[in-house]
Amino acid sequence: MSRLVIDNAAIATVDAAGTEHASGHVVVHNGLITAVGPGPASRPAEPHSYLDAGGCLVTPGLVNTHHHLYQWATRGFAQDATLFEWLTALYPVWGGLDAEITAAASAAGMARLALTGCTTVADHHYVFPRTGGDQIAALVGSARRIGVRLHAVRGSMDRGRSHGGLPPDEIVEDTEQALIGTEQAIAEHHDPDPLGLVRIAVGPCSPFSVSRELMEQAAVLARRHGVRLHTHLAETLDEEEQCLAENGCTPAQYAEQLGWLGEDVWLAHTVHLSEEAIKRFGATRTGSAHCPSSNGRLGAGTAPVRQLLEAGAPVGLGVDGVASNESGGLGEELRQALLVARLHGGPKALTVREALWLGTMGGAHCLGRAEEIGSIEPGKVADLAVWRLDGLDHTGITDPVGALVLGPAPRVDTLLVGGKTVVSQGELRTAEVGAVAADLRAACRRIVEVSR
Repeated sequence: MSRLVIDNAAIATVDAAGTEHASGHVVVHNGLITAVGPGPASRPAEPHSYLDAGGCLVTPGLVNTHHHLYQWATRGFAQDATLFEWLTALYPVWGGLDAEITAAASAAGMARLALTGCTTVADHHYVFPRTGGDQIAALVGSARRIGVRLHAVRGSMDRGRSHGGLPPDEIVEDTEQALIGTEQAIAEHHDPDPLGLVRIAVGPCSPFSVSRELMEQAAVLARRHGVRLHTHLAETLDEEEQCLAENGCTPAQYAEQLGWLGEDVWLAHTVHLSEEAIKRFGATRTGSAHCPSSNGRLGAGTAPVRQLLEAGAPVGLGVDGVASNESGGLGEELRQALLVARLHGGPKALTVREALWLGTMGGAHCLGRAEEIGSIEPGKVADLAVWRLDGLDHTGITDPVGALVLGPAPRVDTLLVGGKTVVSQGELRTAEVGAVAADLRAACRRIVEVSR
């Protein structure tokens, strides 16, 4: 049915005022939120579905601002490596990617994300083997299969080893080919409708795998089409040392030279930023995708989230590719972000509600969708997560937002994307999980065999 009433739940709206209801309701019609408030809902006269969410917390659906879904086919590699060592080990394996492997891996990744409260995923796909088929179409197909919202970042690399880059030459594109492929992805898949499932962003991979020319021309292309820009930046000290040696400046300074700071840009990781760079991010409203688990897995460091927020820069959460965060869930990143911030800045470095903001409105700001998603307000898209908190894991934590962030990552009872049910009673309803897992197993075997 097009109408749904969610009743008797604790509600954290994550609106500008931080409105919360100890027991309240949310009403959905035609994919949009039409009402939210305290107490029971006034039931509409028209036919509608009804969800008694007693014992649950309703939040906006979580927004994943940085991922590499194809990496679900290569989890567990290079377990004790630095980023550059990890990339060197994995690039040859990723050379075996084809559209079938990407479809299986991305469906598995999106299923895991949905089951951990994620309704929107920004996926940065930058590996396009010459015989790999249509990688972006594979991602889009998986998003439609699982039913989550996808920001497909059409990535690119044009700087192989022969030109001082890390990737093997056989998996990079030439500059013109990368730009043509990016423009084609926008033309074929970008849908600006708030209820549409797929948007395209422009995303050269990183300064150490992309030429200056491609970075500059990609920014021009994105702004000509009115889409957003995304890349990796300032993830490790190795990257900073290379950038200083090659360009005489830090990665953040290099990004600014190339026109890569601004309200239409969000950057992955941003771990190693100077005070001046943080100020520039805030002044230009450049977004940051904070990936605490991945940064920990690779020993990259900790992003200065508190300082970025105080400077006025949007900050969202990212899972990152599951070859560097094998869990692949987004709900647990709320807790990880809080713990990492407090390890470095003390117990007031990040509150539980700020952690939830990072995973919802912070991500919406990064993706340029703060008017559409990220909070529970009338007129916004009904992307909602209903978290069950009345079991052993959370009973006794009287603050439901505290239970969500500080306790074990809870089971998502219900997940709605544009008002459509993706998860119900803790189970994925859009695809059969066993079939998704079987496809993934076959893809994992085949990518290793093909890359040998």
